Amino acid sequence: MTLYPAGGLEPTHVCDTGLDAVTGAFSYSGRAIASALTNSGRQVRTLTGHPSRANGGNDIEIRPLDFDDQIGLVRSLEGVTTLYNTYWVRFAHQRIDHHQAVENSRALFQAARRAGVERIIHVSITHPSIDSPLPYFRGKALVERALAETGVSYAVVRPAILFGGDGVLLNNIAWLLRHLPVFAIGGTGDYRIRGIHVDDLAQFCLQKGAESFDSVSDAVGPERPTFVELVNSIKDTVKSRSLLVHVPAAVLPLFSRVVRAVVGDVLLTRDEYRAMANGLADTEGPATGSTLLSDWLVEHAPILGLTYANELKRHFGTSSDR
Repeated sequence: MTLYPAGGLEPTHVCDTGLDAVTGAFSYSGRAIASALTNSGRQVRTLTGHPSRANGGNDIEIRPLDFDDQIGLVRSLEGVTTLYNTYWVRFAHQRIDHHQAVENSRALFQAARRAGVERIIHVSITHPSIDSPLPYFRGKALVERALAETGVSYAVVRPAILFGGDGVLLNNIAWLLRHLPVFAIGGTGDYRIRGIHVDDLAQFCLQKGAESFDSVSDAVGPERPTFVELVNSIKDTVKSRSLLVHVPAAVLPLFSRVVRAVVGDVLLTRDEYRAMANGLADTEGPATGSTLLSDWLVEHAPILGLTYANELKRHFGTSSDR
């Protein structure tokens, strides 16, 4: 249960079961958060749609993430002190789009409230906006609003992009630079990218989990390279001879479709490019992570981009040439 002191809005936790829940503990950011929790001595339960990804000897308790089963969701969250939510969809696929992801998130938060969860830590995105023309960012803002409306103590953390671990973005840029004679950069490429290491994100989430007041914070690292600088750094790191060419924004989707036909994956959506070009992957605030992207690139140079990380196979168990 959560108590609100007289004369103030800050809640105080009065019941810690020692058990936390993480959505998608066998996925990317969810795995990092679950690992940080277990390393800190917490018990972890995951709600996941991919139970087959569990490693042998894993101490994480597994429950289904079925948004159509509200009663089941409540039961899966009973006894949980803090819910760490990483659920979202990068792009529309099959029957799931951003609108549906918002509804799914709302169902999850309501189940957490009914189950008596003390606190919810939600991983969002930098610069979400209800008025955004981009479904991803508009949907993220709607999810944040749904969370605030539950009345459960919460913290929202907003990363721009993640790196480290088995992350997709930088690895696949490196793969392209290793394999293609030409790498296309949309527009001037002077838009900045403020990445945070996935383990730094996890630690920041745990920090927020230990607090007891509602908050919204950017989760970003100390470096803000432009996209051109980032690509050049990766190119130097993997010793690529690929030629970097600047193309008009309208042409970039054509390049993306060509590469998609080769790798059978969604490489870069139009909205993702527009978000970067509009500065939505950057913030001016202080760093909340300490890992330097430049140091990480040097350290991982021998293995970065050796294999392609297929997003469709990871999340949907299939690839697509459409």
